[in-house]
Amino acid sequence: MAMQITTGTSDLRDITKMERIGAHSHIHGLGLDDKLEPRANSQGMVGQGKARKAAGMILKMVQEGRIAGRAMLFAGPPSTGKTAIALGMAQTLGPDVPFTMIAASEVFSLSMSKTEALTQALRRSIGVRIKEETELIEGEVVEIQIDRSLTGATKTGKLTIKTTDMETIYDLGTKMIDSLSKEKILAGDVIAIDKTSGKITKLGRSFARSRDYDAMGADTKFVQCPEGEIQKRKEVVHTVSLHEIDVINSRTQGFLALFAGDTGEIKPELRDQINTKVAEWREEGKADIVPGVLFIDEVHMLDIECFSFLNRALENELAPLVIMASNRGMSRIRGTKFRSPHGLPVDLLDRVLIVSTKPYLEDDVRQIIQIRCQEEDVTLDDESLNVLTAMGMQTTLRYALNLISCAHVLARKRKSDTVKVEDLRRSYTYFMDDKRSVQWLKEQQGALVFEEIEGNEDVPMDGST
Repeated sequence: MAMQITTGTSDLRDITKMERIGAHSHIHGLGLDDKLEPRANSQGMVGQGKARKAAGMILKMVQEGRIAGRAMLFAGPPSTGKTAIALGMAQTLGPDVPFTMIAASEVFSLSMSKTEALTQALRRSIGVRIKEETELIEGEVVEIQIDRSLTGATKTGKLTIKTTDMETIYDLGTKMIDSLSKEKILAGDVIAIDKTSGKITKLGRSFARSRDYDAMGADTKFVQCPEGEIQKRKEVVHTVSLHEIDVINSRTQGFLALFAGDTGEIKPELRDQINTKVAEWREEGKADIVPGVLFIDEVHMLDIECFSFLNRALENELAPLVIMASNRGMSRIRGTKFRSPHGLPVDLLDRVLIVSTKPYLEDDVRQIIQIRCQEEDVTLDDESLNVLTAMGMQTTLRYALNLISCAHVLARKRKSDTVKVEDLRRSYTYFMDDKRSVQWLKEQQGALVFEEIEGNEDVPMDGST
């Protein structure tokens, strides 16, 4: 007896789309014009004109394929837009150029070695654009005839397709009949059939049949009837990353391993074979390499072994552009006793183009607060905006941005849609910024546990020895 699987209640519910607002969800690009000059306020980006222009120049070189295997470092104090610029770069590159974003701490995983985690991140950032020629049948469906046998076991049929120039009748097998019924193909639909795979794509409904029905669905798309030959040869281009090719070839379940997530360590011999095969495809003109971008945030958290590996990996023929971000000054390189600028070894710094980010000016802070208010659908009056801008200058920008949603909650409790100064003041008393937190610790006068470390003043911030 088959077991019945229940999925909870069967009540009809109104499903509404929930849009999650992230810390950088307001950023849609770098905000540069055609001459790579930064606009004052564009695409969610404000200020940092010099850093944005440098990022735009680098992107131009990435798109021309001229900067693979180089490295770039965004260095500056916290809350100066380093991650925001990186996300702006990702948005500008578009979906075709691979962009991988990791935090340096992710490398220290229990399931794989540090070098394997970095290798996978590097190979995720290199795309292979594969070109294939395929035969397509493209046209408007004139008629579908399906004949079933008396028992219903076998089905045969005929499909009449036309373009503006010609009309052809095709005999259909059982699988094609099933595919047509599954895609709900009707007379008057414009379709494309891939001859090699048998895949049917519904392109839309013909303009000539637009008046067949009085009422049509809102998602009905009308297209022109195709011109010329019904059978055409087309070049299909699809982009996959080198890591995806590695995973597909390293597991018995093939491409299903991509959905499993747990890829584990991949043998270097397999990667060498894939690199050789990709090189052959490039020579034959079947594929192009698309060097992407790997962004490593908080790069000072990597240790000396990772830095040595990165030095070597950047010299590899298949290497992406590596962008790093650090908010450290002179700090100790993890795994050594040596101090170095930004926590990076000098030999790696020598390869890196360094871009500095500076603290925001008062006008920049005001504009960023206004953008975040629009993103979070919060209304501030003029006085509240001035007070919050002053808070951002005295404390930190992140603290001021965090108070927006807190003050909005307090305003709604007052049955008001506009945030007033009193809401900001109450939020300010509920939540401390870092300076007031330090002051509070001093006032406790040793009441907290484990406050002092005697005889070891130079304890590293990252907790490593």
